[in-house]
Amino acid sequence: MLTSLALIFLFGLAIGAACKAIRVPAIIGMMLTGIVLGPQALNLLDPKILSISPDLWKLALVIIIIKAGLSIKVSELKQVERPLFLLGCIPALFEIAAFFFFAPYFFGISKLEALVMGSVLAAVSPAVVIPRMVMLTNRAYGTEKSIPQMIMAGAGLDNVFVIMLFSTFLGFTQAGHTELGIFIQVPISLILGMAVGVGAGLLLSWFFETAYAVKHYVRNSLKVMVVLGVAFILIALEGWTKEIVSVSGLFAVMSMACTLNFKASFSVTKRLSEKFSKLWLAAEVILFVTVGAAIDISYILNAGLAALWIVCIGLVLRSLGVVLSLLGTNLNFDERLFCVLSYLPKATVQAAIGSVPLAMGLPCGHLVLSVAVVGIFFTSFIGTIAIDGSYQKLLQKN
Repeated sequence: MLTSLALIFLFGLAIGAACKAIRVPAIIGMMLTGIVLGPQALNLLDPKILSISPDLWKLALVIIIIKAGLSIKVSELKQVERPLFLLGCIPALFEIAAFFFFAPYFFGISKLEALVMGSVLAAVSPAVVIPRMVMLTNRAYGTEKSIPQMIMAGAGLDNVFVIMLFSTFLGFTQAGHTELGIFIQVPISLILGMAVGVGAGLLLSWFFETAYAVKHYVRNSLKVMVVLGVAFILIALEGWTKEIVSVSGLFAVMSMACTLNFKASFSVTKRLSEKFSKLWLAAEVILFVTVGAAIDISYILNAGLAALWIVCIGLVLRSLGVVLSLLGTNLNFDERLFCVLSYLPKATVQAAIGSVPLAMGLPCGHLVLSVAVVGIFFTSFIGTIAIDGSYQKLLQKN
């Protein structure tokens, strides 16, 4: 197993860096590494690693959820309140609607499975978008109207919203609820998840602040371990209570991270965010390489053009959602077009949650992962080219 981990880290980082050097997202190189090292090609990875991949994916998902919750900045939310919140919800809802109506026609799946697939594909990729928006901020492109800041914060909210919907749809698919049951139980699941998460966040904030007040300093590394431990309990809570009431574990984790971000002191949340960003560096490599190793090429070939078609239809409706979200703002046509292009890339969330239905043994698991992989390769590539090639033409340099 140690040899497999060495291969995952060394080759994943090396091929990812090579892809980055030619302006291709590093995550594509990591997934290609997994395909080559996995059972579809060289078969160099220990079966034990592959057998625990679902747990590794869930760990990576928890890390990215906490990272997203801690990265939301209140000051940025206040600068562009209305369009920001719309960008966090409307484009994702439009894309999920595309899958809800068209995926059953293309793949013969149920409406509920289509919602799961749509929620997997609906999130924008922070791994692709955020570094580029930081670059634009440093180079002063579009900063007068807070365009990079709006896109970064909107991407964070988009991830939160999509993961919330995914966890809800997945839970109901696993439980076999009807479409009517979804609309009845969604509010209950979300409200309970938020209540538990907010309570956990307040408790953690109180614990860290009280420990500091009595001169009992808790090291930042220990804080990370405590936060992760509480997050794992919240995830497990969903399984413990499923026979009694539906509680969204992922939304509880997100609510905990957001509450901790808003209630704890700035120094605590800043250092926690930095720690989880560093933790994500290793989790990202493991996630994308093991997802690549889990890909069954035959399923992707079977999905074929249908997968590409449904991804493209989703992108069209998503772009329409971005345009509608920006109505009433002071952005000109070029700036709105740039926002549309910035909302195209998909990668991180798709890799983190695209494999979950397969890990849970759902009938649509292989299909969802296959469509997610097609979406990652297609949109991360064209999205990167679109952003890098257009910002100097579409945005004003201040």
